Amino acid sequence: MDTEMMAEESLVQENPKNSNAYSSKNLGVIVECVDNLEFMAKLPSGHFKLIVTSPPYNLGKEYEFRTPLDDYLKQQEKVIAECTRVLHPQGSLCWQVGNYVWKGEIIPLDTVLYPIFRQHQLKLRNRVVWHFGHGLHCTRRLSGRYETINWWTLEDNYTWHLDPIRIPAKYPAKRHFKGPNKGKLSSNPKGKNPSDVWEFPNVKSNHPEKTSHPCQFPVELVERLVLSMTDEGDAILDPYMGVGSSIIAALKHGRVGYGCDIVPEYVAIARQRIKSWEKGELRTRPMGKPIYNPKMPNGGHK
Repeated sequence: MDTEMMAEESLVQENPKNSNAYSSKNLGVIVECVDNLEFMAKLPSGHFKLIVTSPPYNLGKEYEFRTPLDDYLKQQEKVIAECTRVLHPQGSLCWQVGNYVWKGEIIPLDTVLYPIFRQHQLKLRNRVVWHFGHGLHCTRRLSGRYETINWWTLEDNYTWHLDPIRIPAKYPAKRHFKGPNKGKLSSNPKGKNPSDVWEFPNVKSNHPEKTSHPCQFPVELVERLVLSMTDEGDAILDPYMGVGSSIIAALKHGRVGYGCDIVPEYVAIARQRIKSWEKGELRTRPMGKPIYNPKMPNGGHK
């Protein structure tokens, strides 16, 4: 048995002793209601091929305490340091954030977090813009309709698979009209690169994945990261797990999912969602489903 598998087995065996923990050796899941620094302290170094999360934005929502921005950044630095420690050398760290707002002024969190990631020798590969159509309506500034996913790696030889996340080409039958490739298809028959602007609906009241969490991840957003940045059987970690969307995305594609959160209600929902997925009863929005368009019959959905 290799070192990674031994570490996996050890963690699965330890967790049932903790009443806050939920683990399933068959599913490949370990989730716990605990502070993320305490959770990650038990994890082996260099183990996770993908760490994907969306930390609190320090806005005073029901699952966080609002603190001075400097204190928030100091706490984030501790979490990022531990994430870097447990990140696989060929792994990816994806940090999804929006804006910190203070007295009507916005501070893009990825800009103030950037120096912390660089301090840990991480390299920024993409700043992905996640655009969504619905949210709070502002009155004294434009309404915010995007957040960013910052994709970092430790090394240049990181795991990367483009084919599983290609999207349909706009002109799939287009051909070269001159030169040595005249008459041949000018685009990849498997589809095109989805670019660094992604459009997925955020999880609002009519979304099939909606729970009581006010700001949960859509599963399909994490699926795109899972498929492109990991291989089957790899371990994936979400240190701010919420209701477990990252864990569901990992399970859907044969990966091992680790996660933690400090809110018991959210961890309980995550466990229930995992059990529902195991039974084949969990509803998620399918990858690649078009954005609902009220101008089209049935919104453009089949």
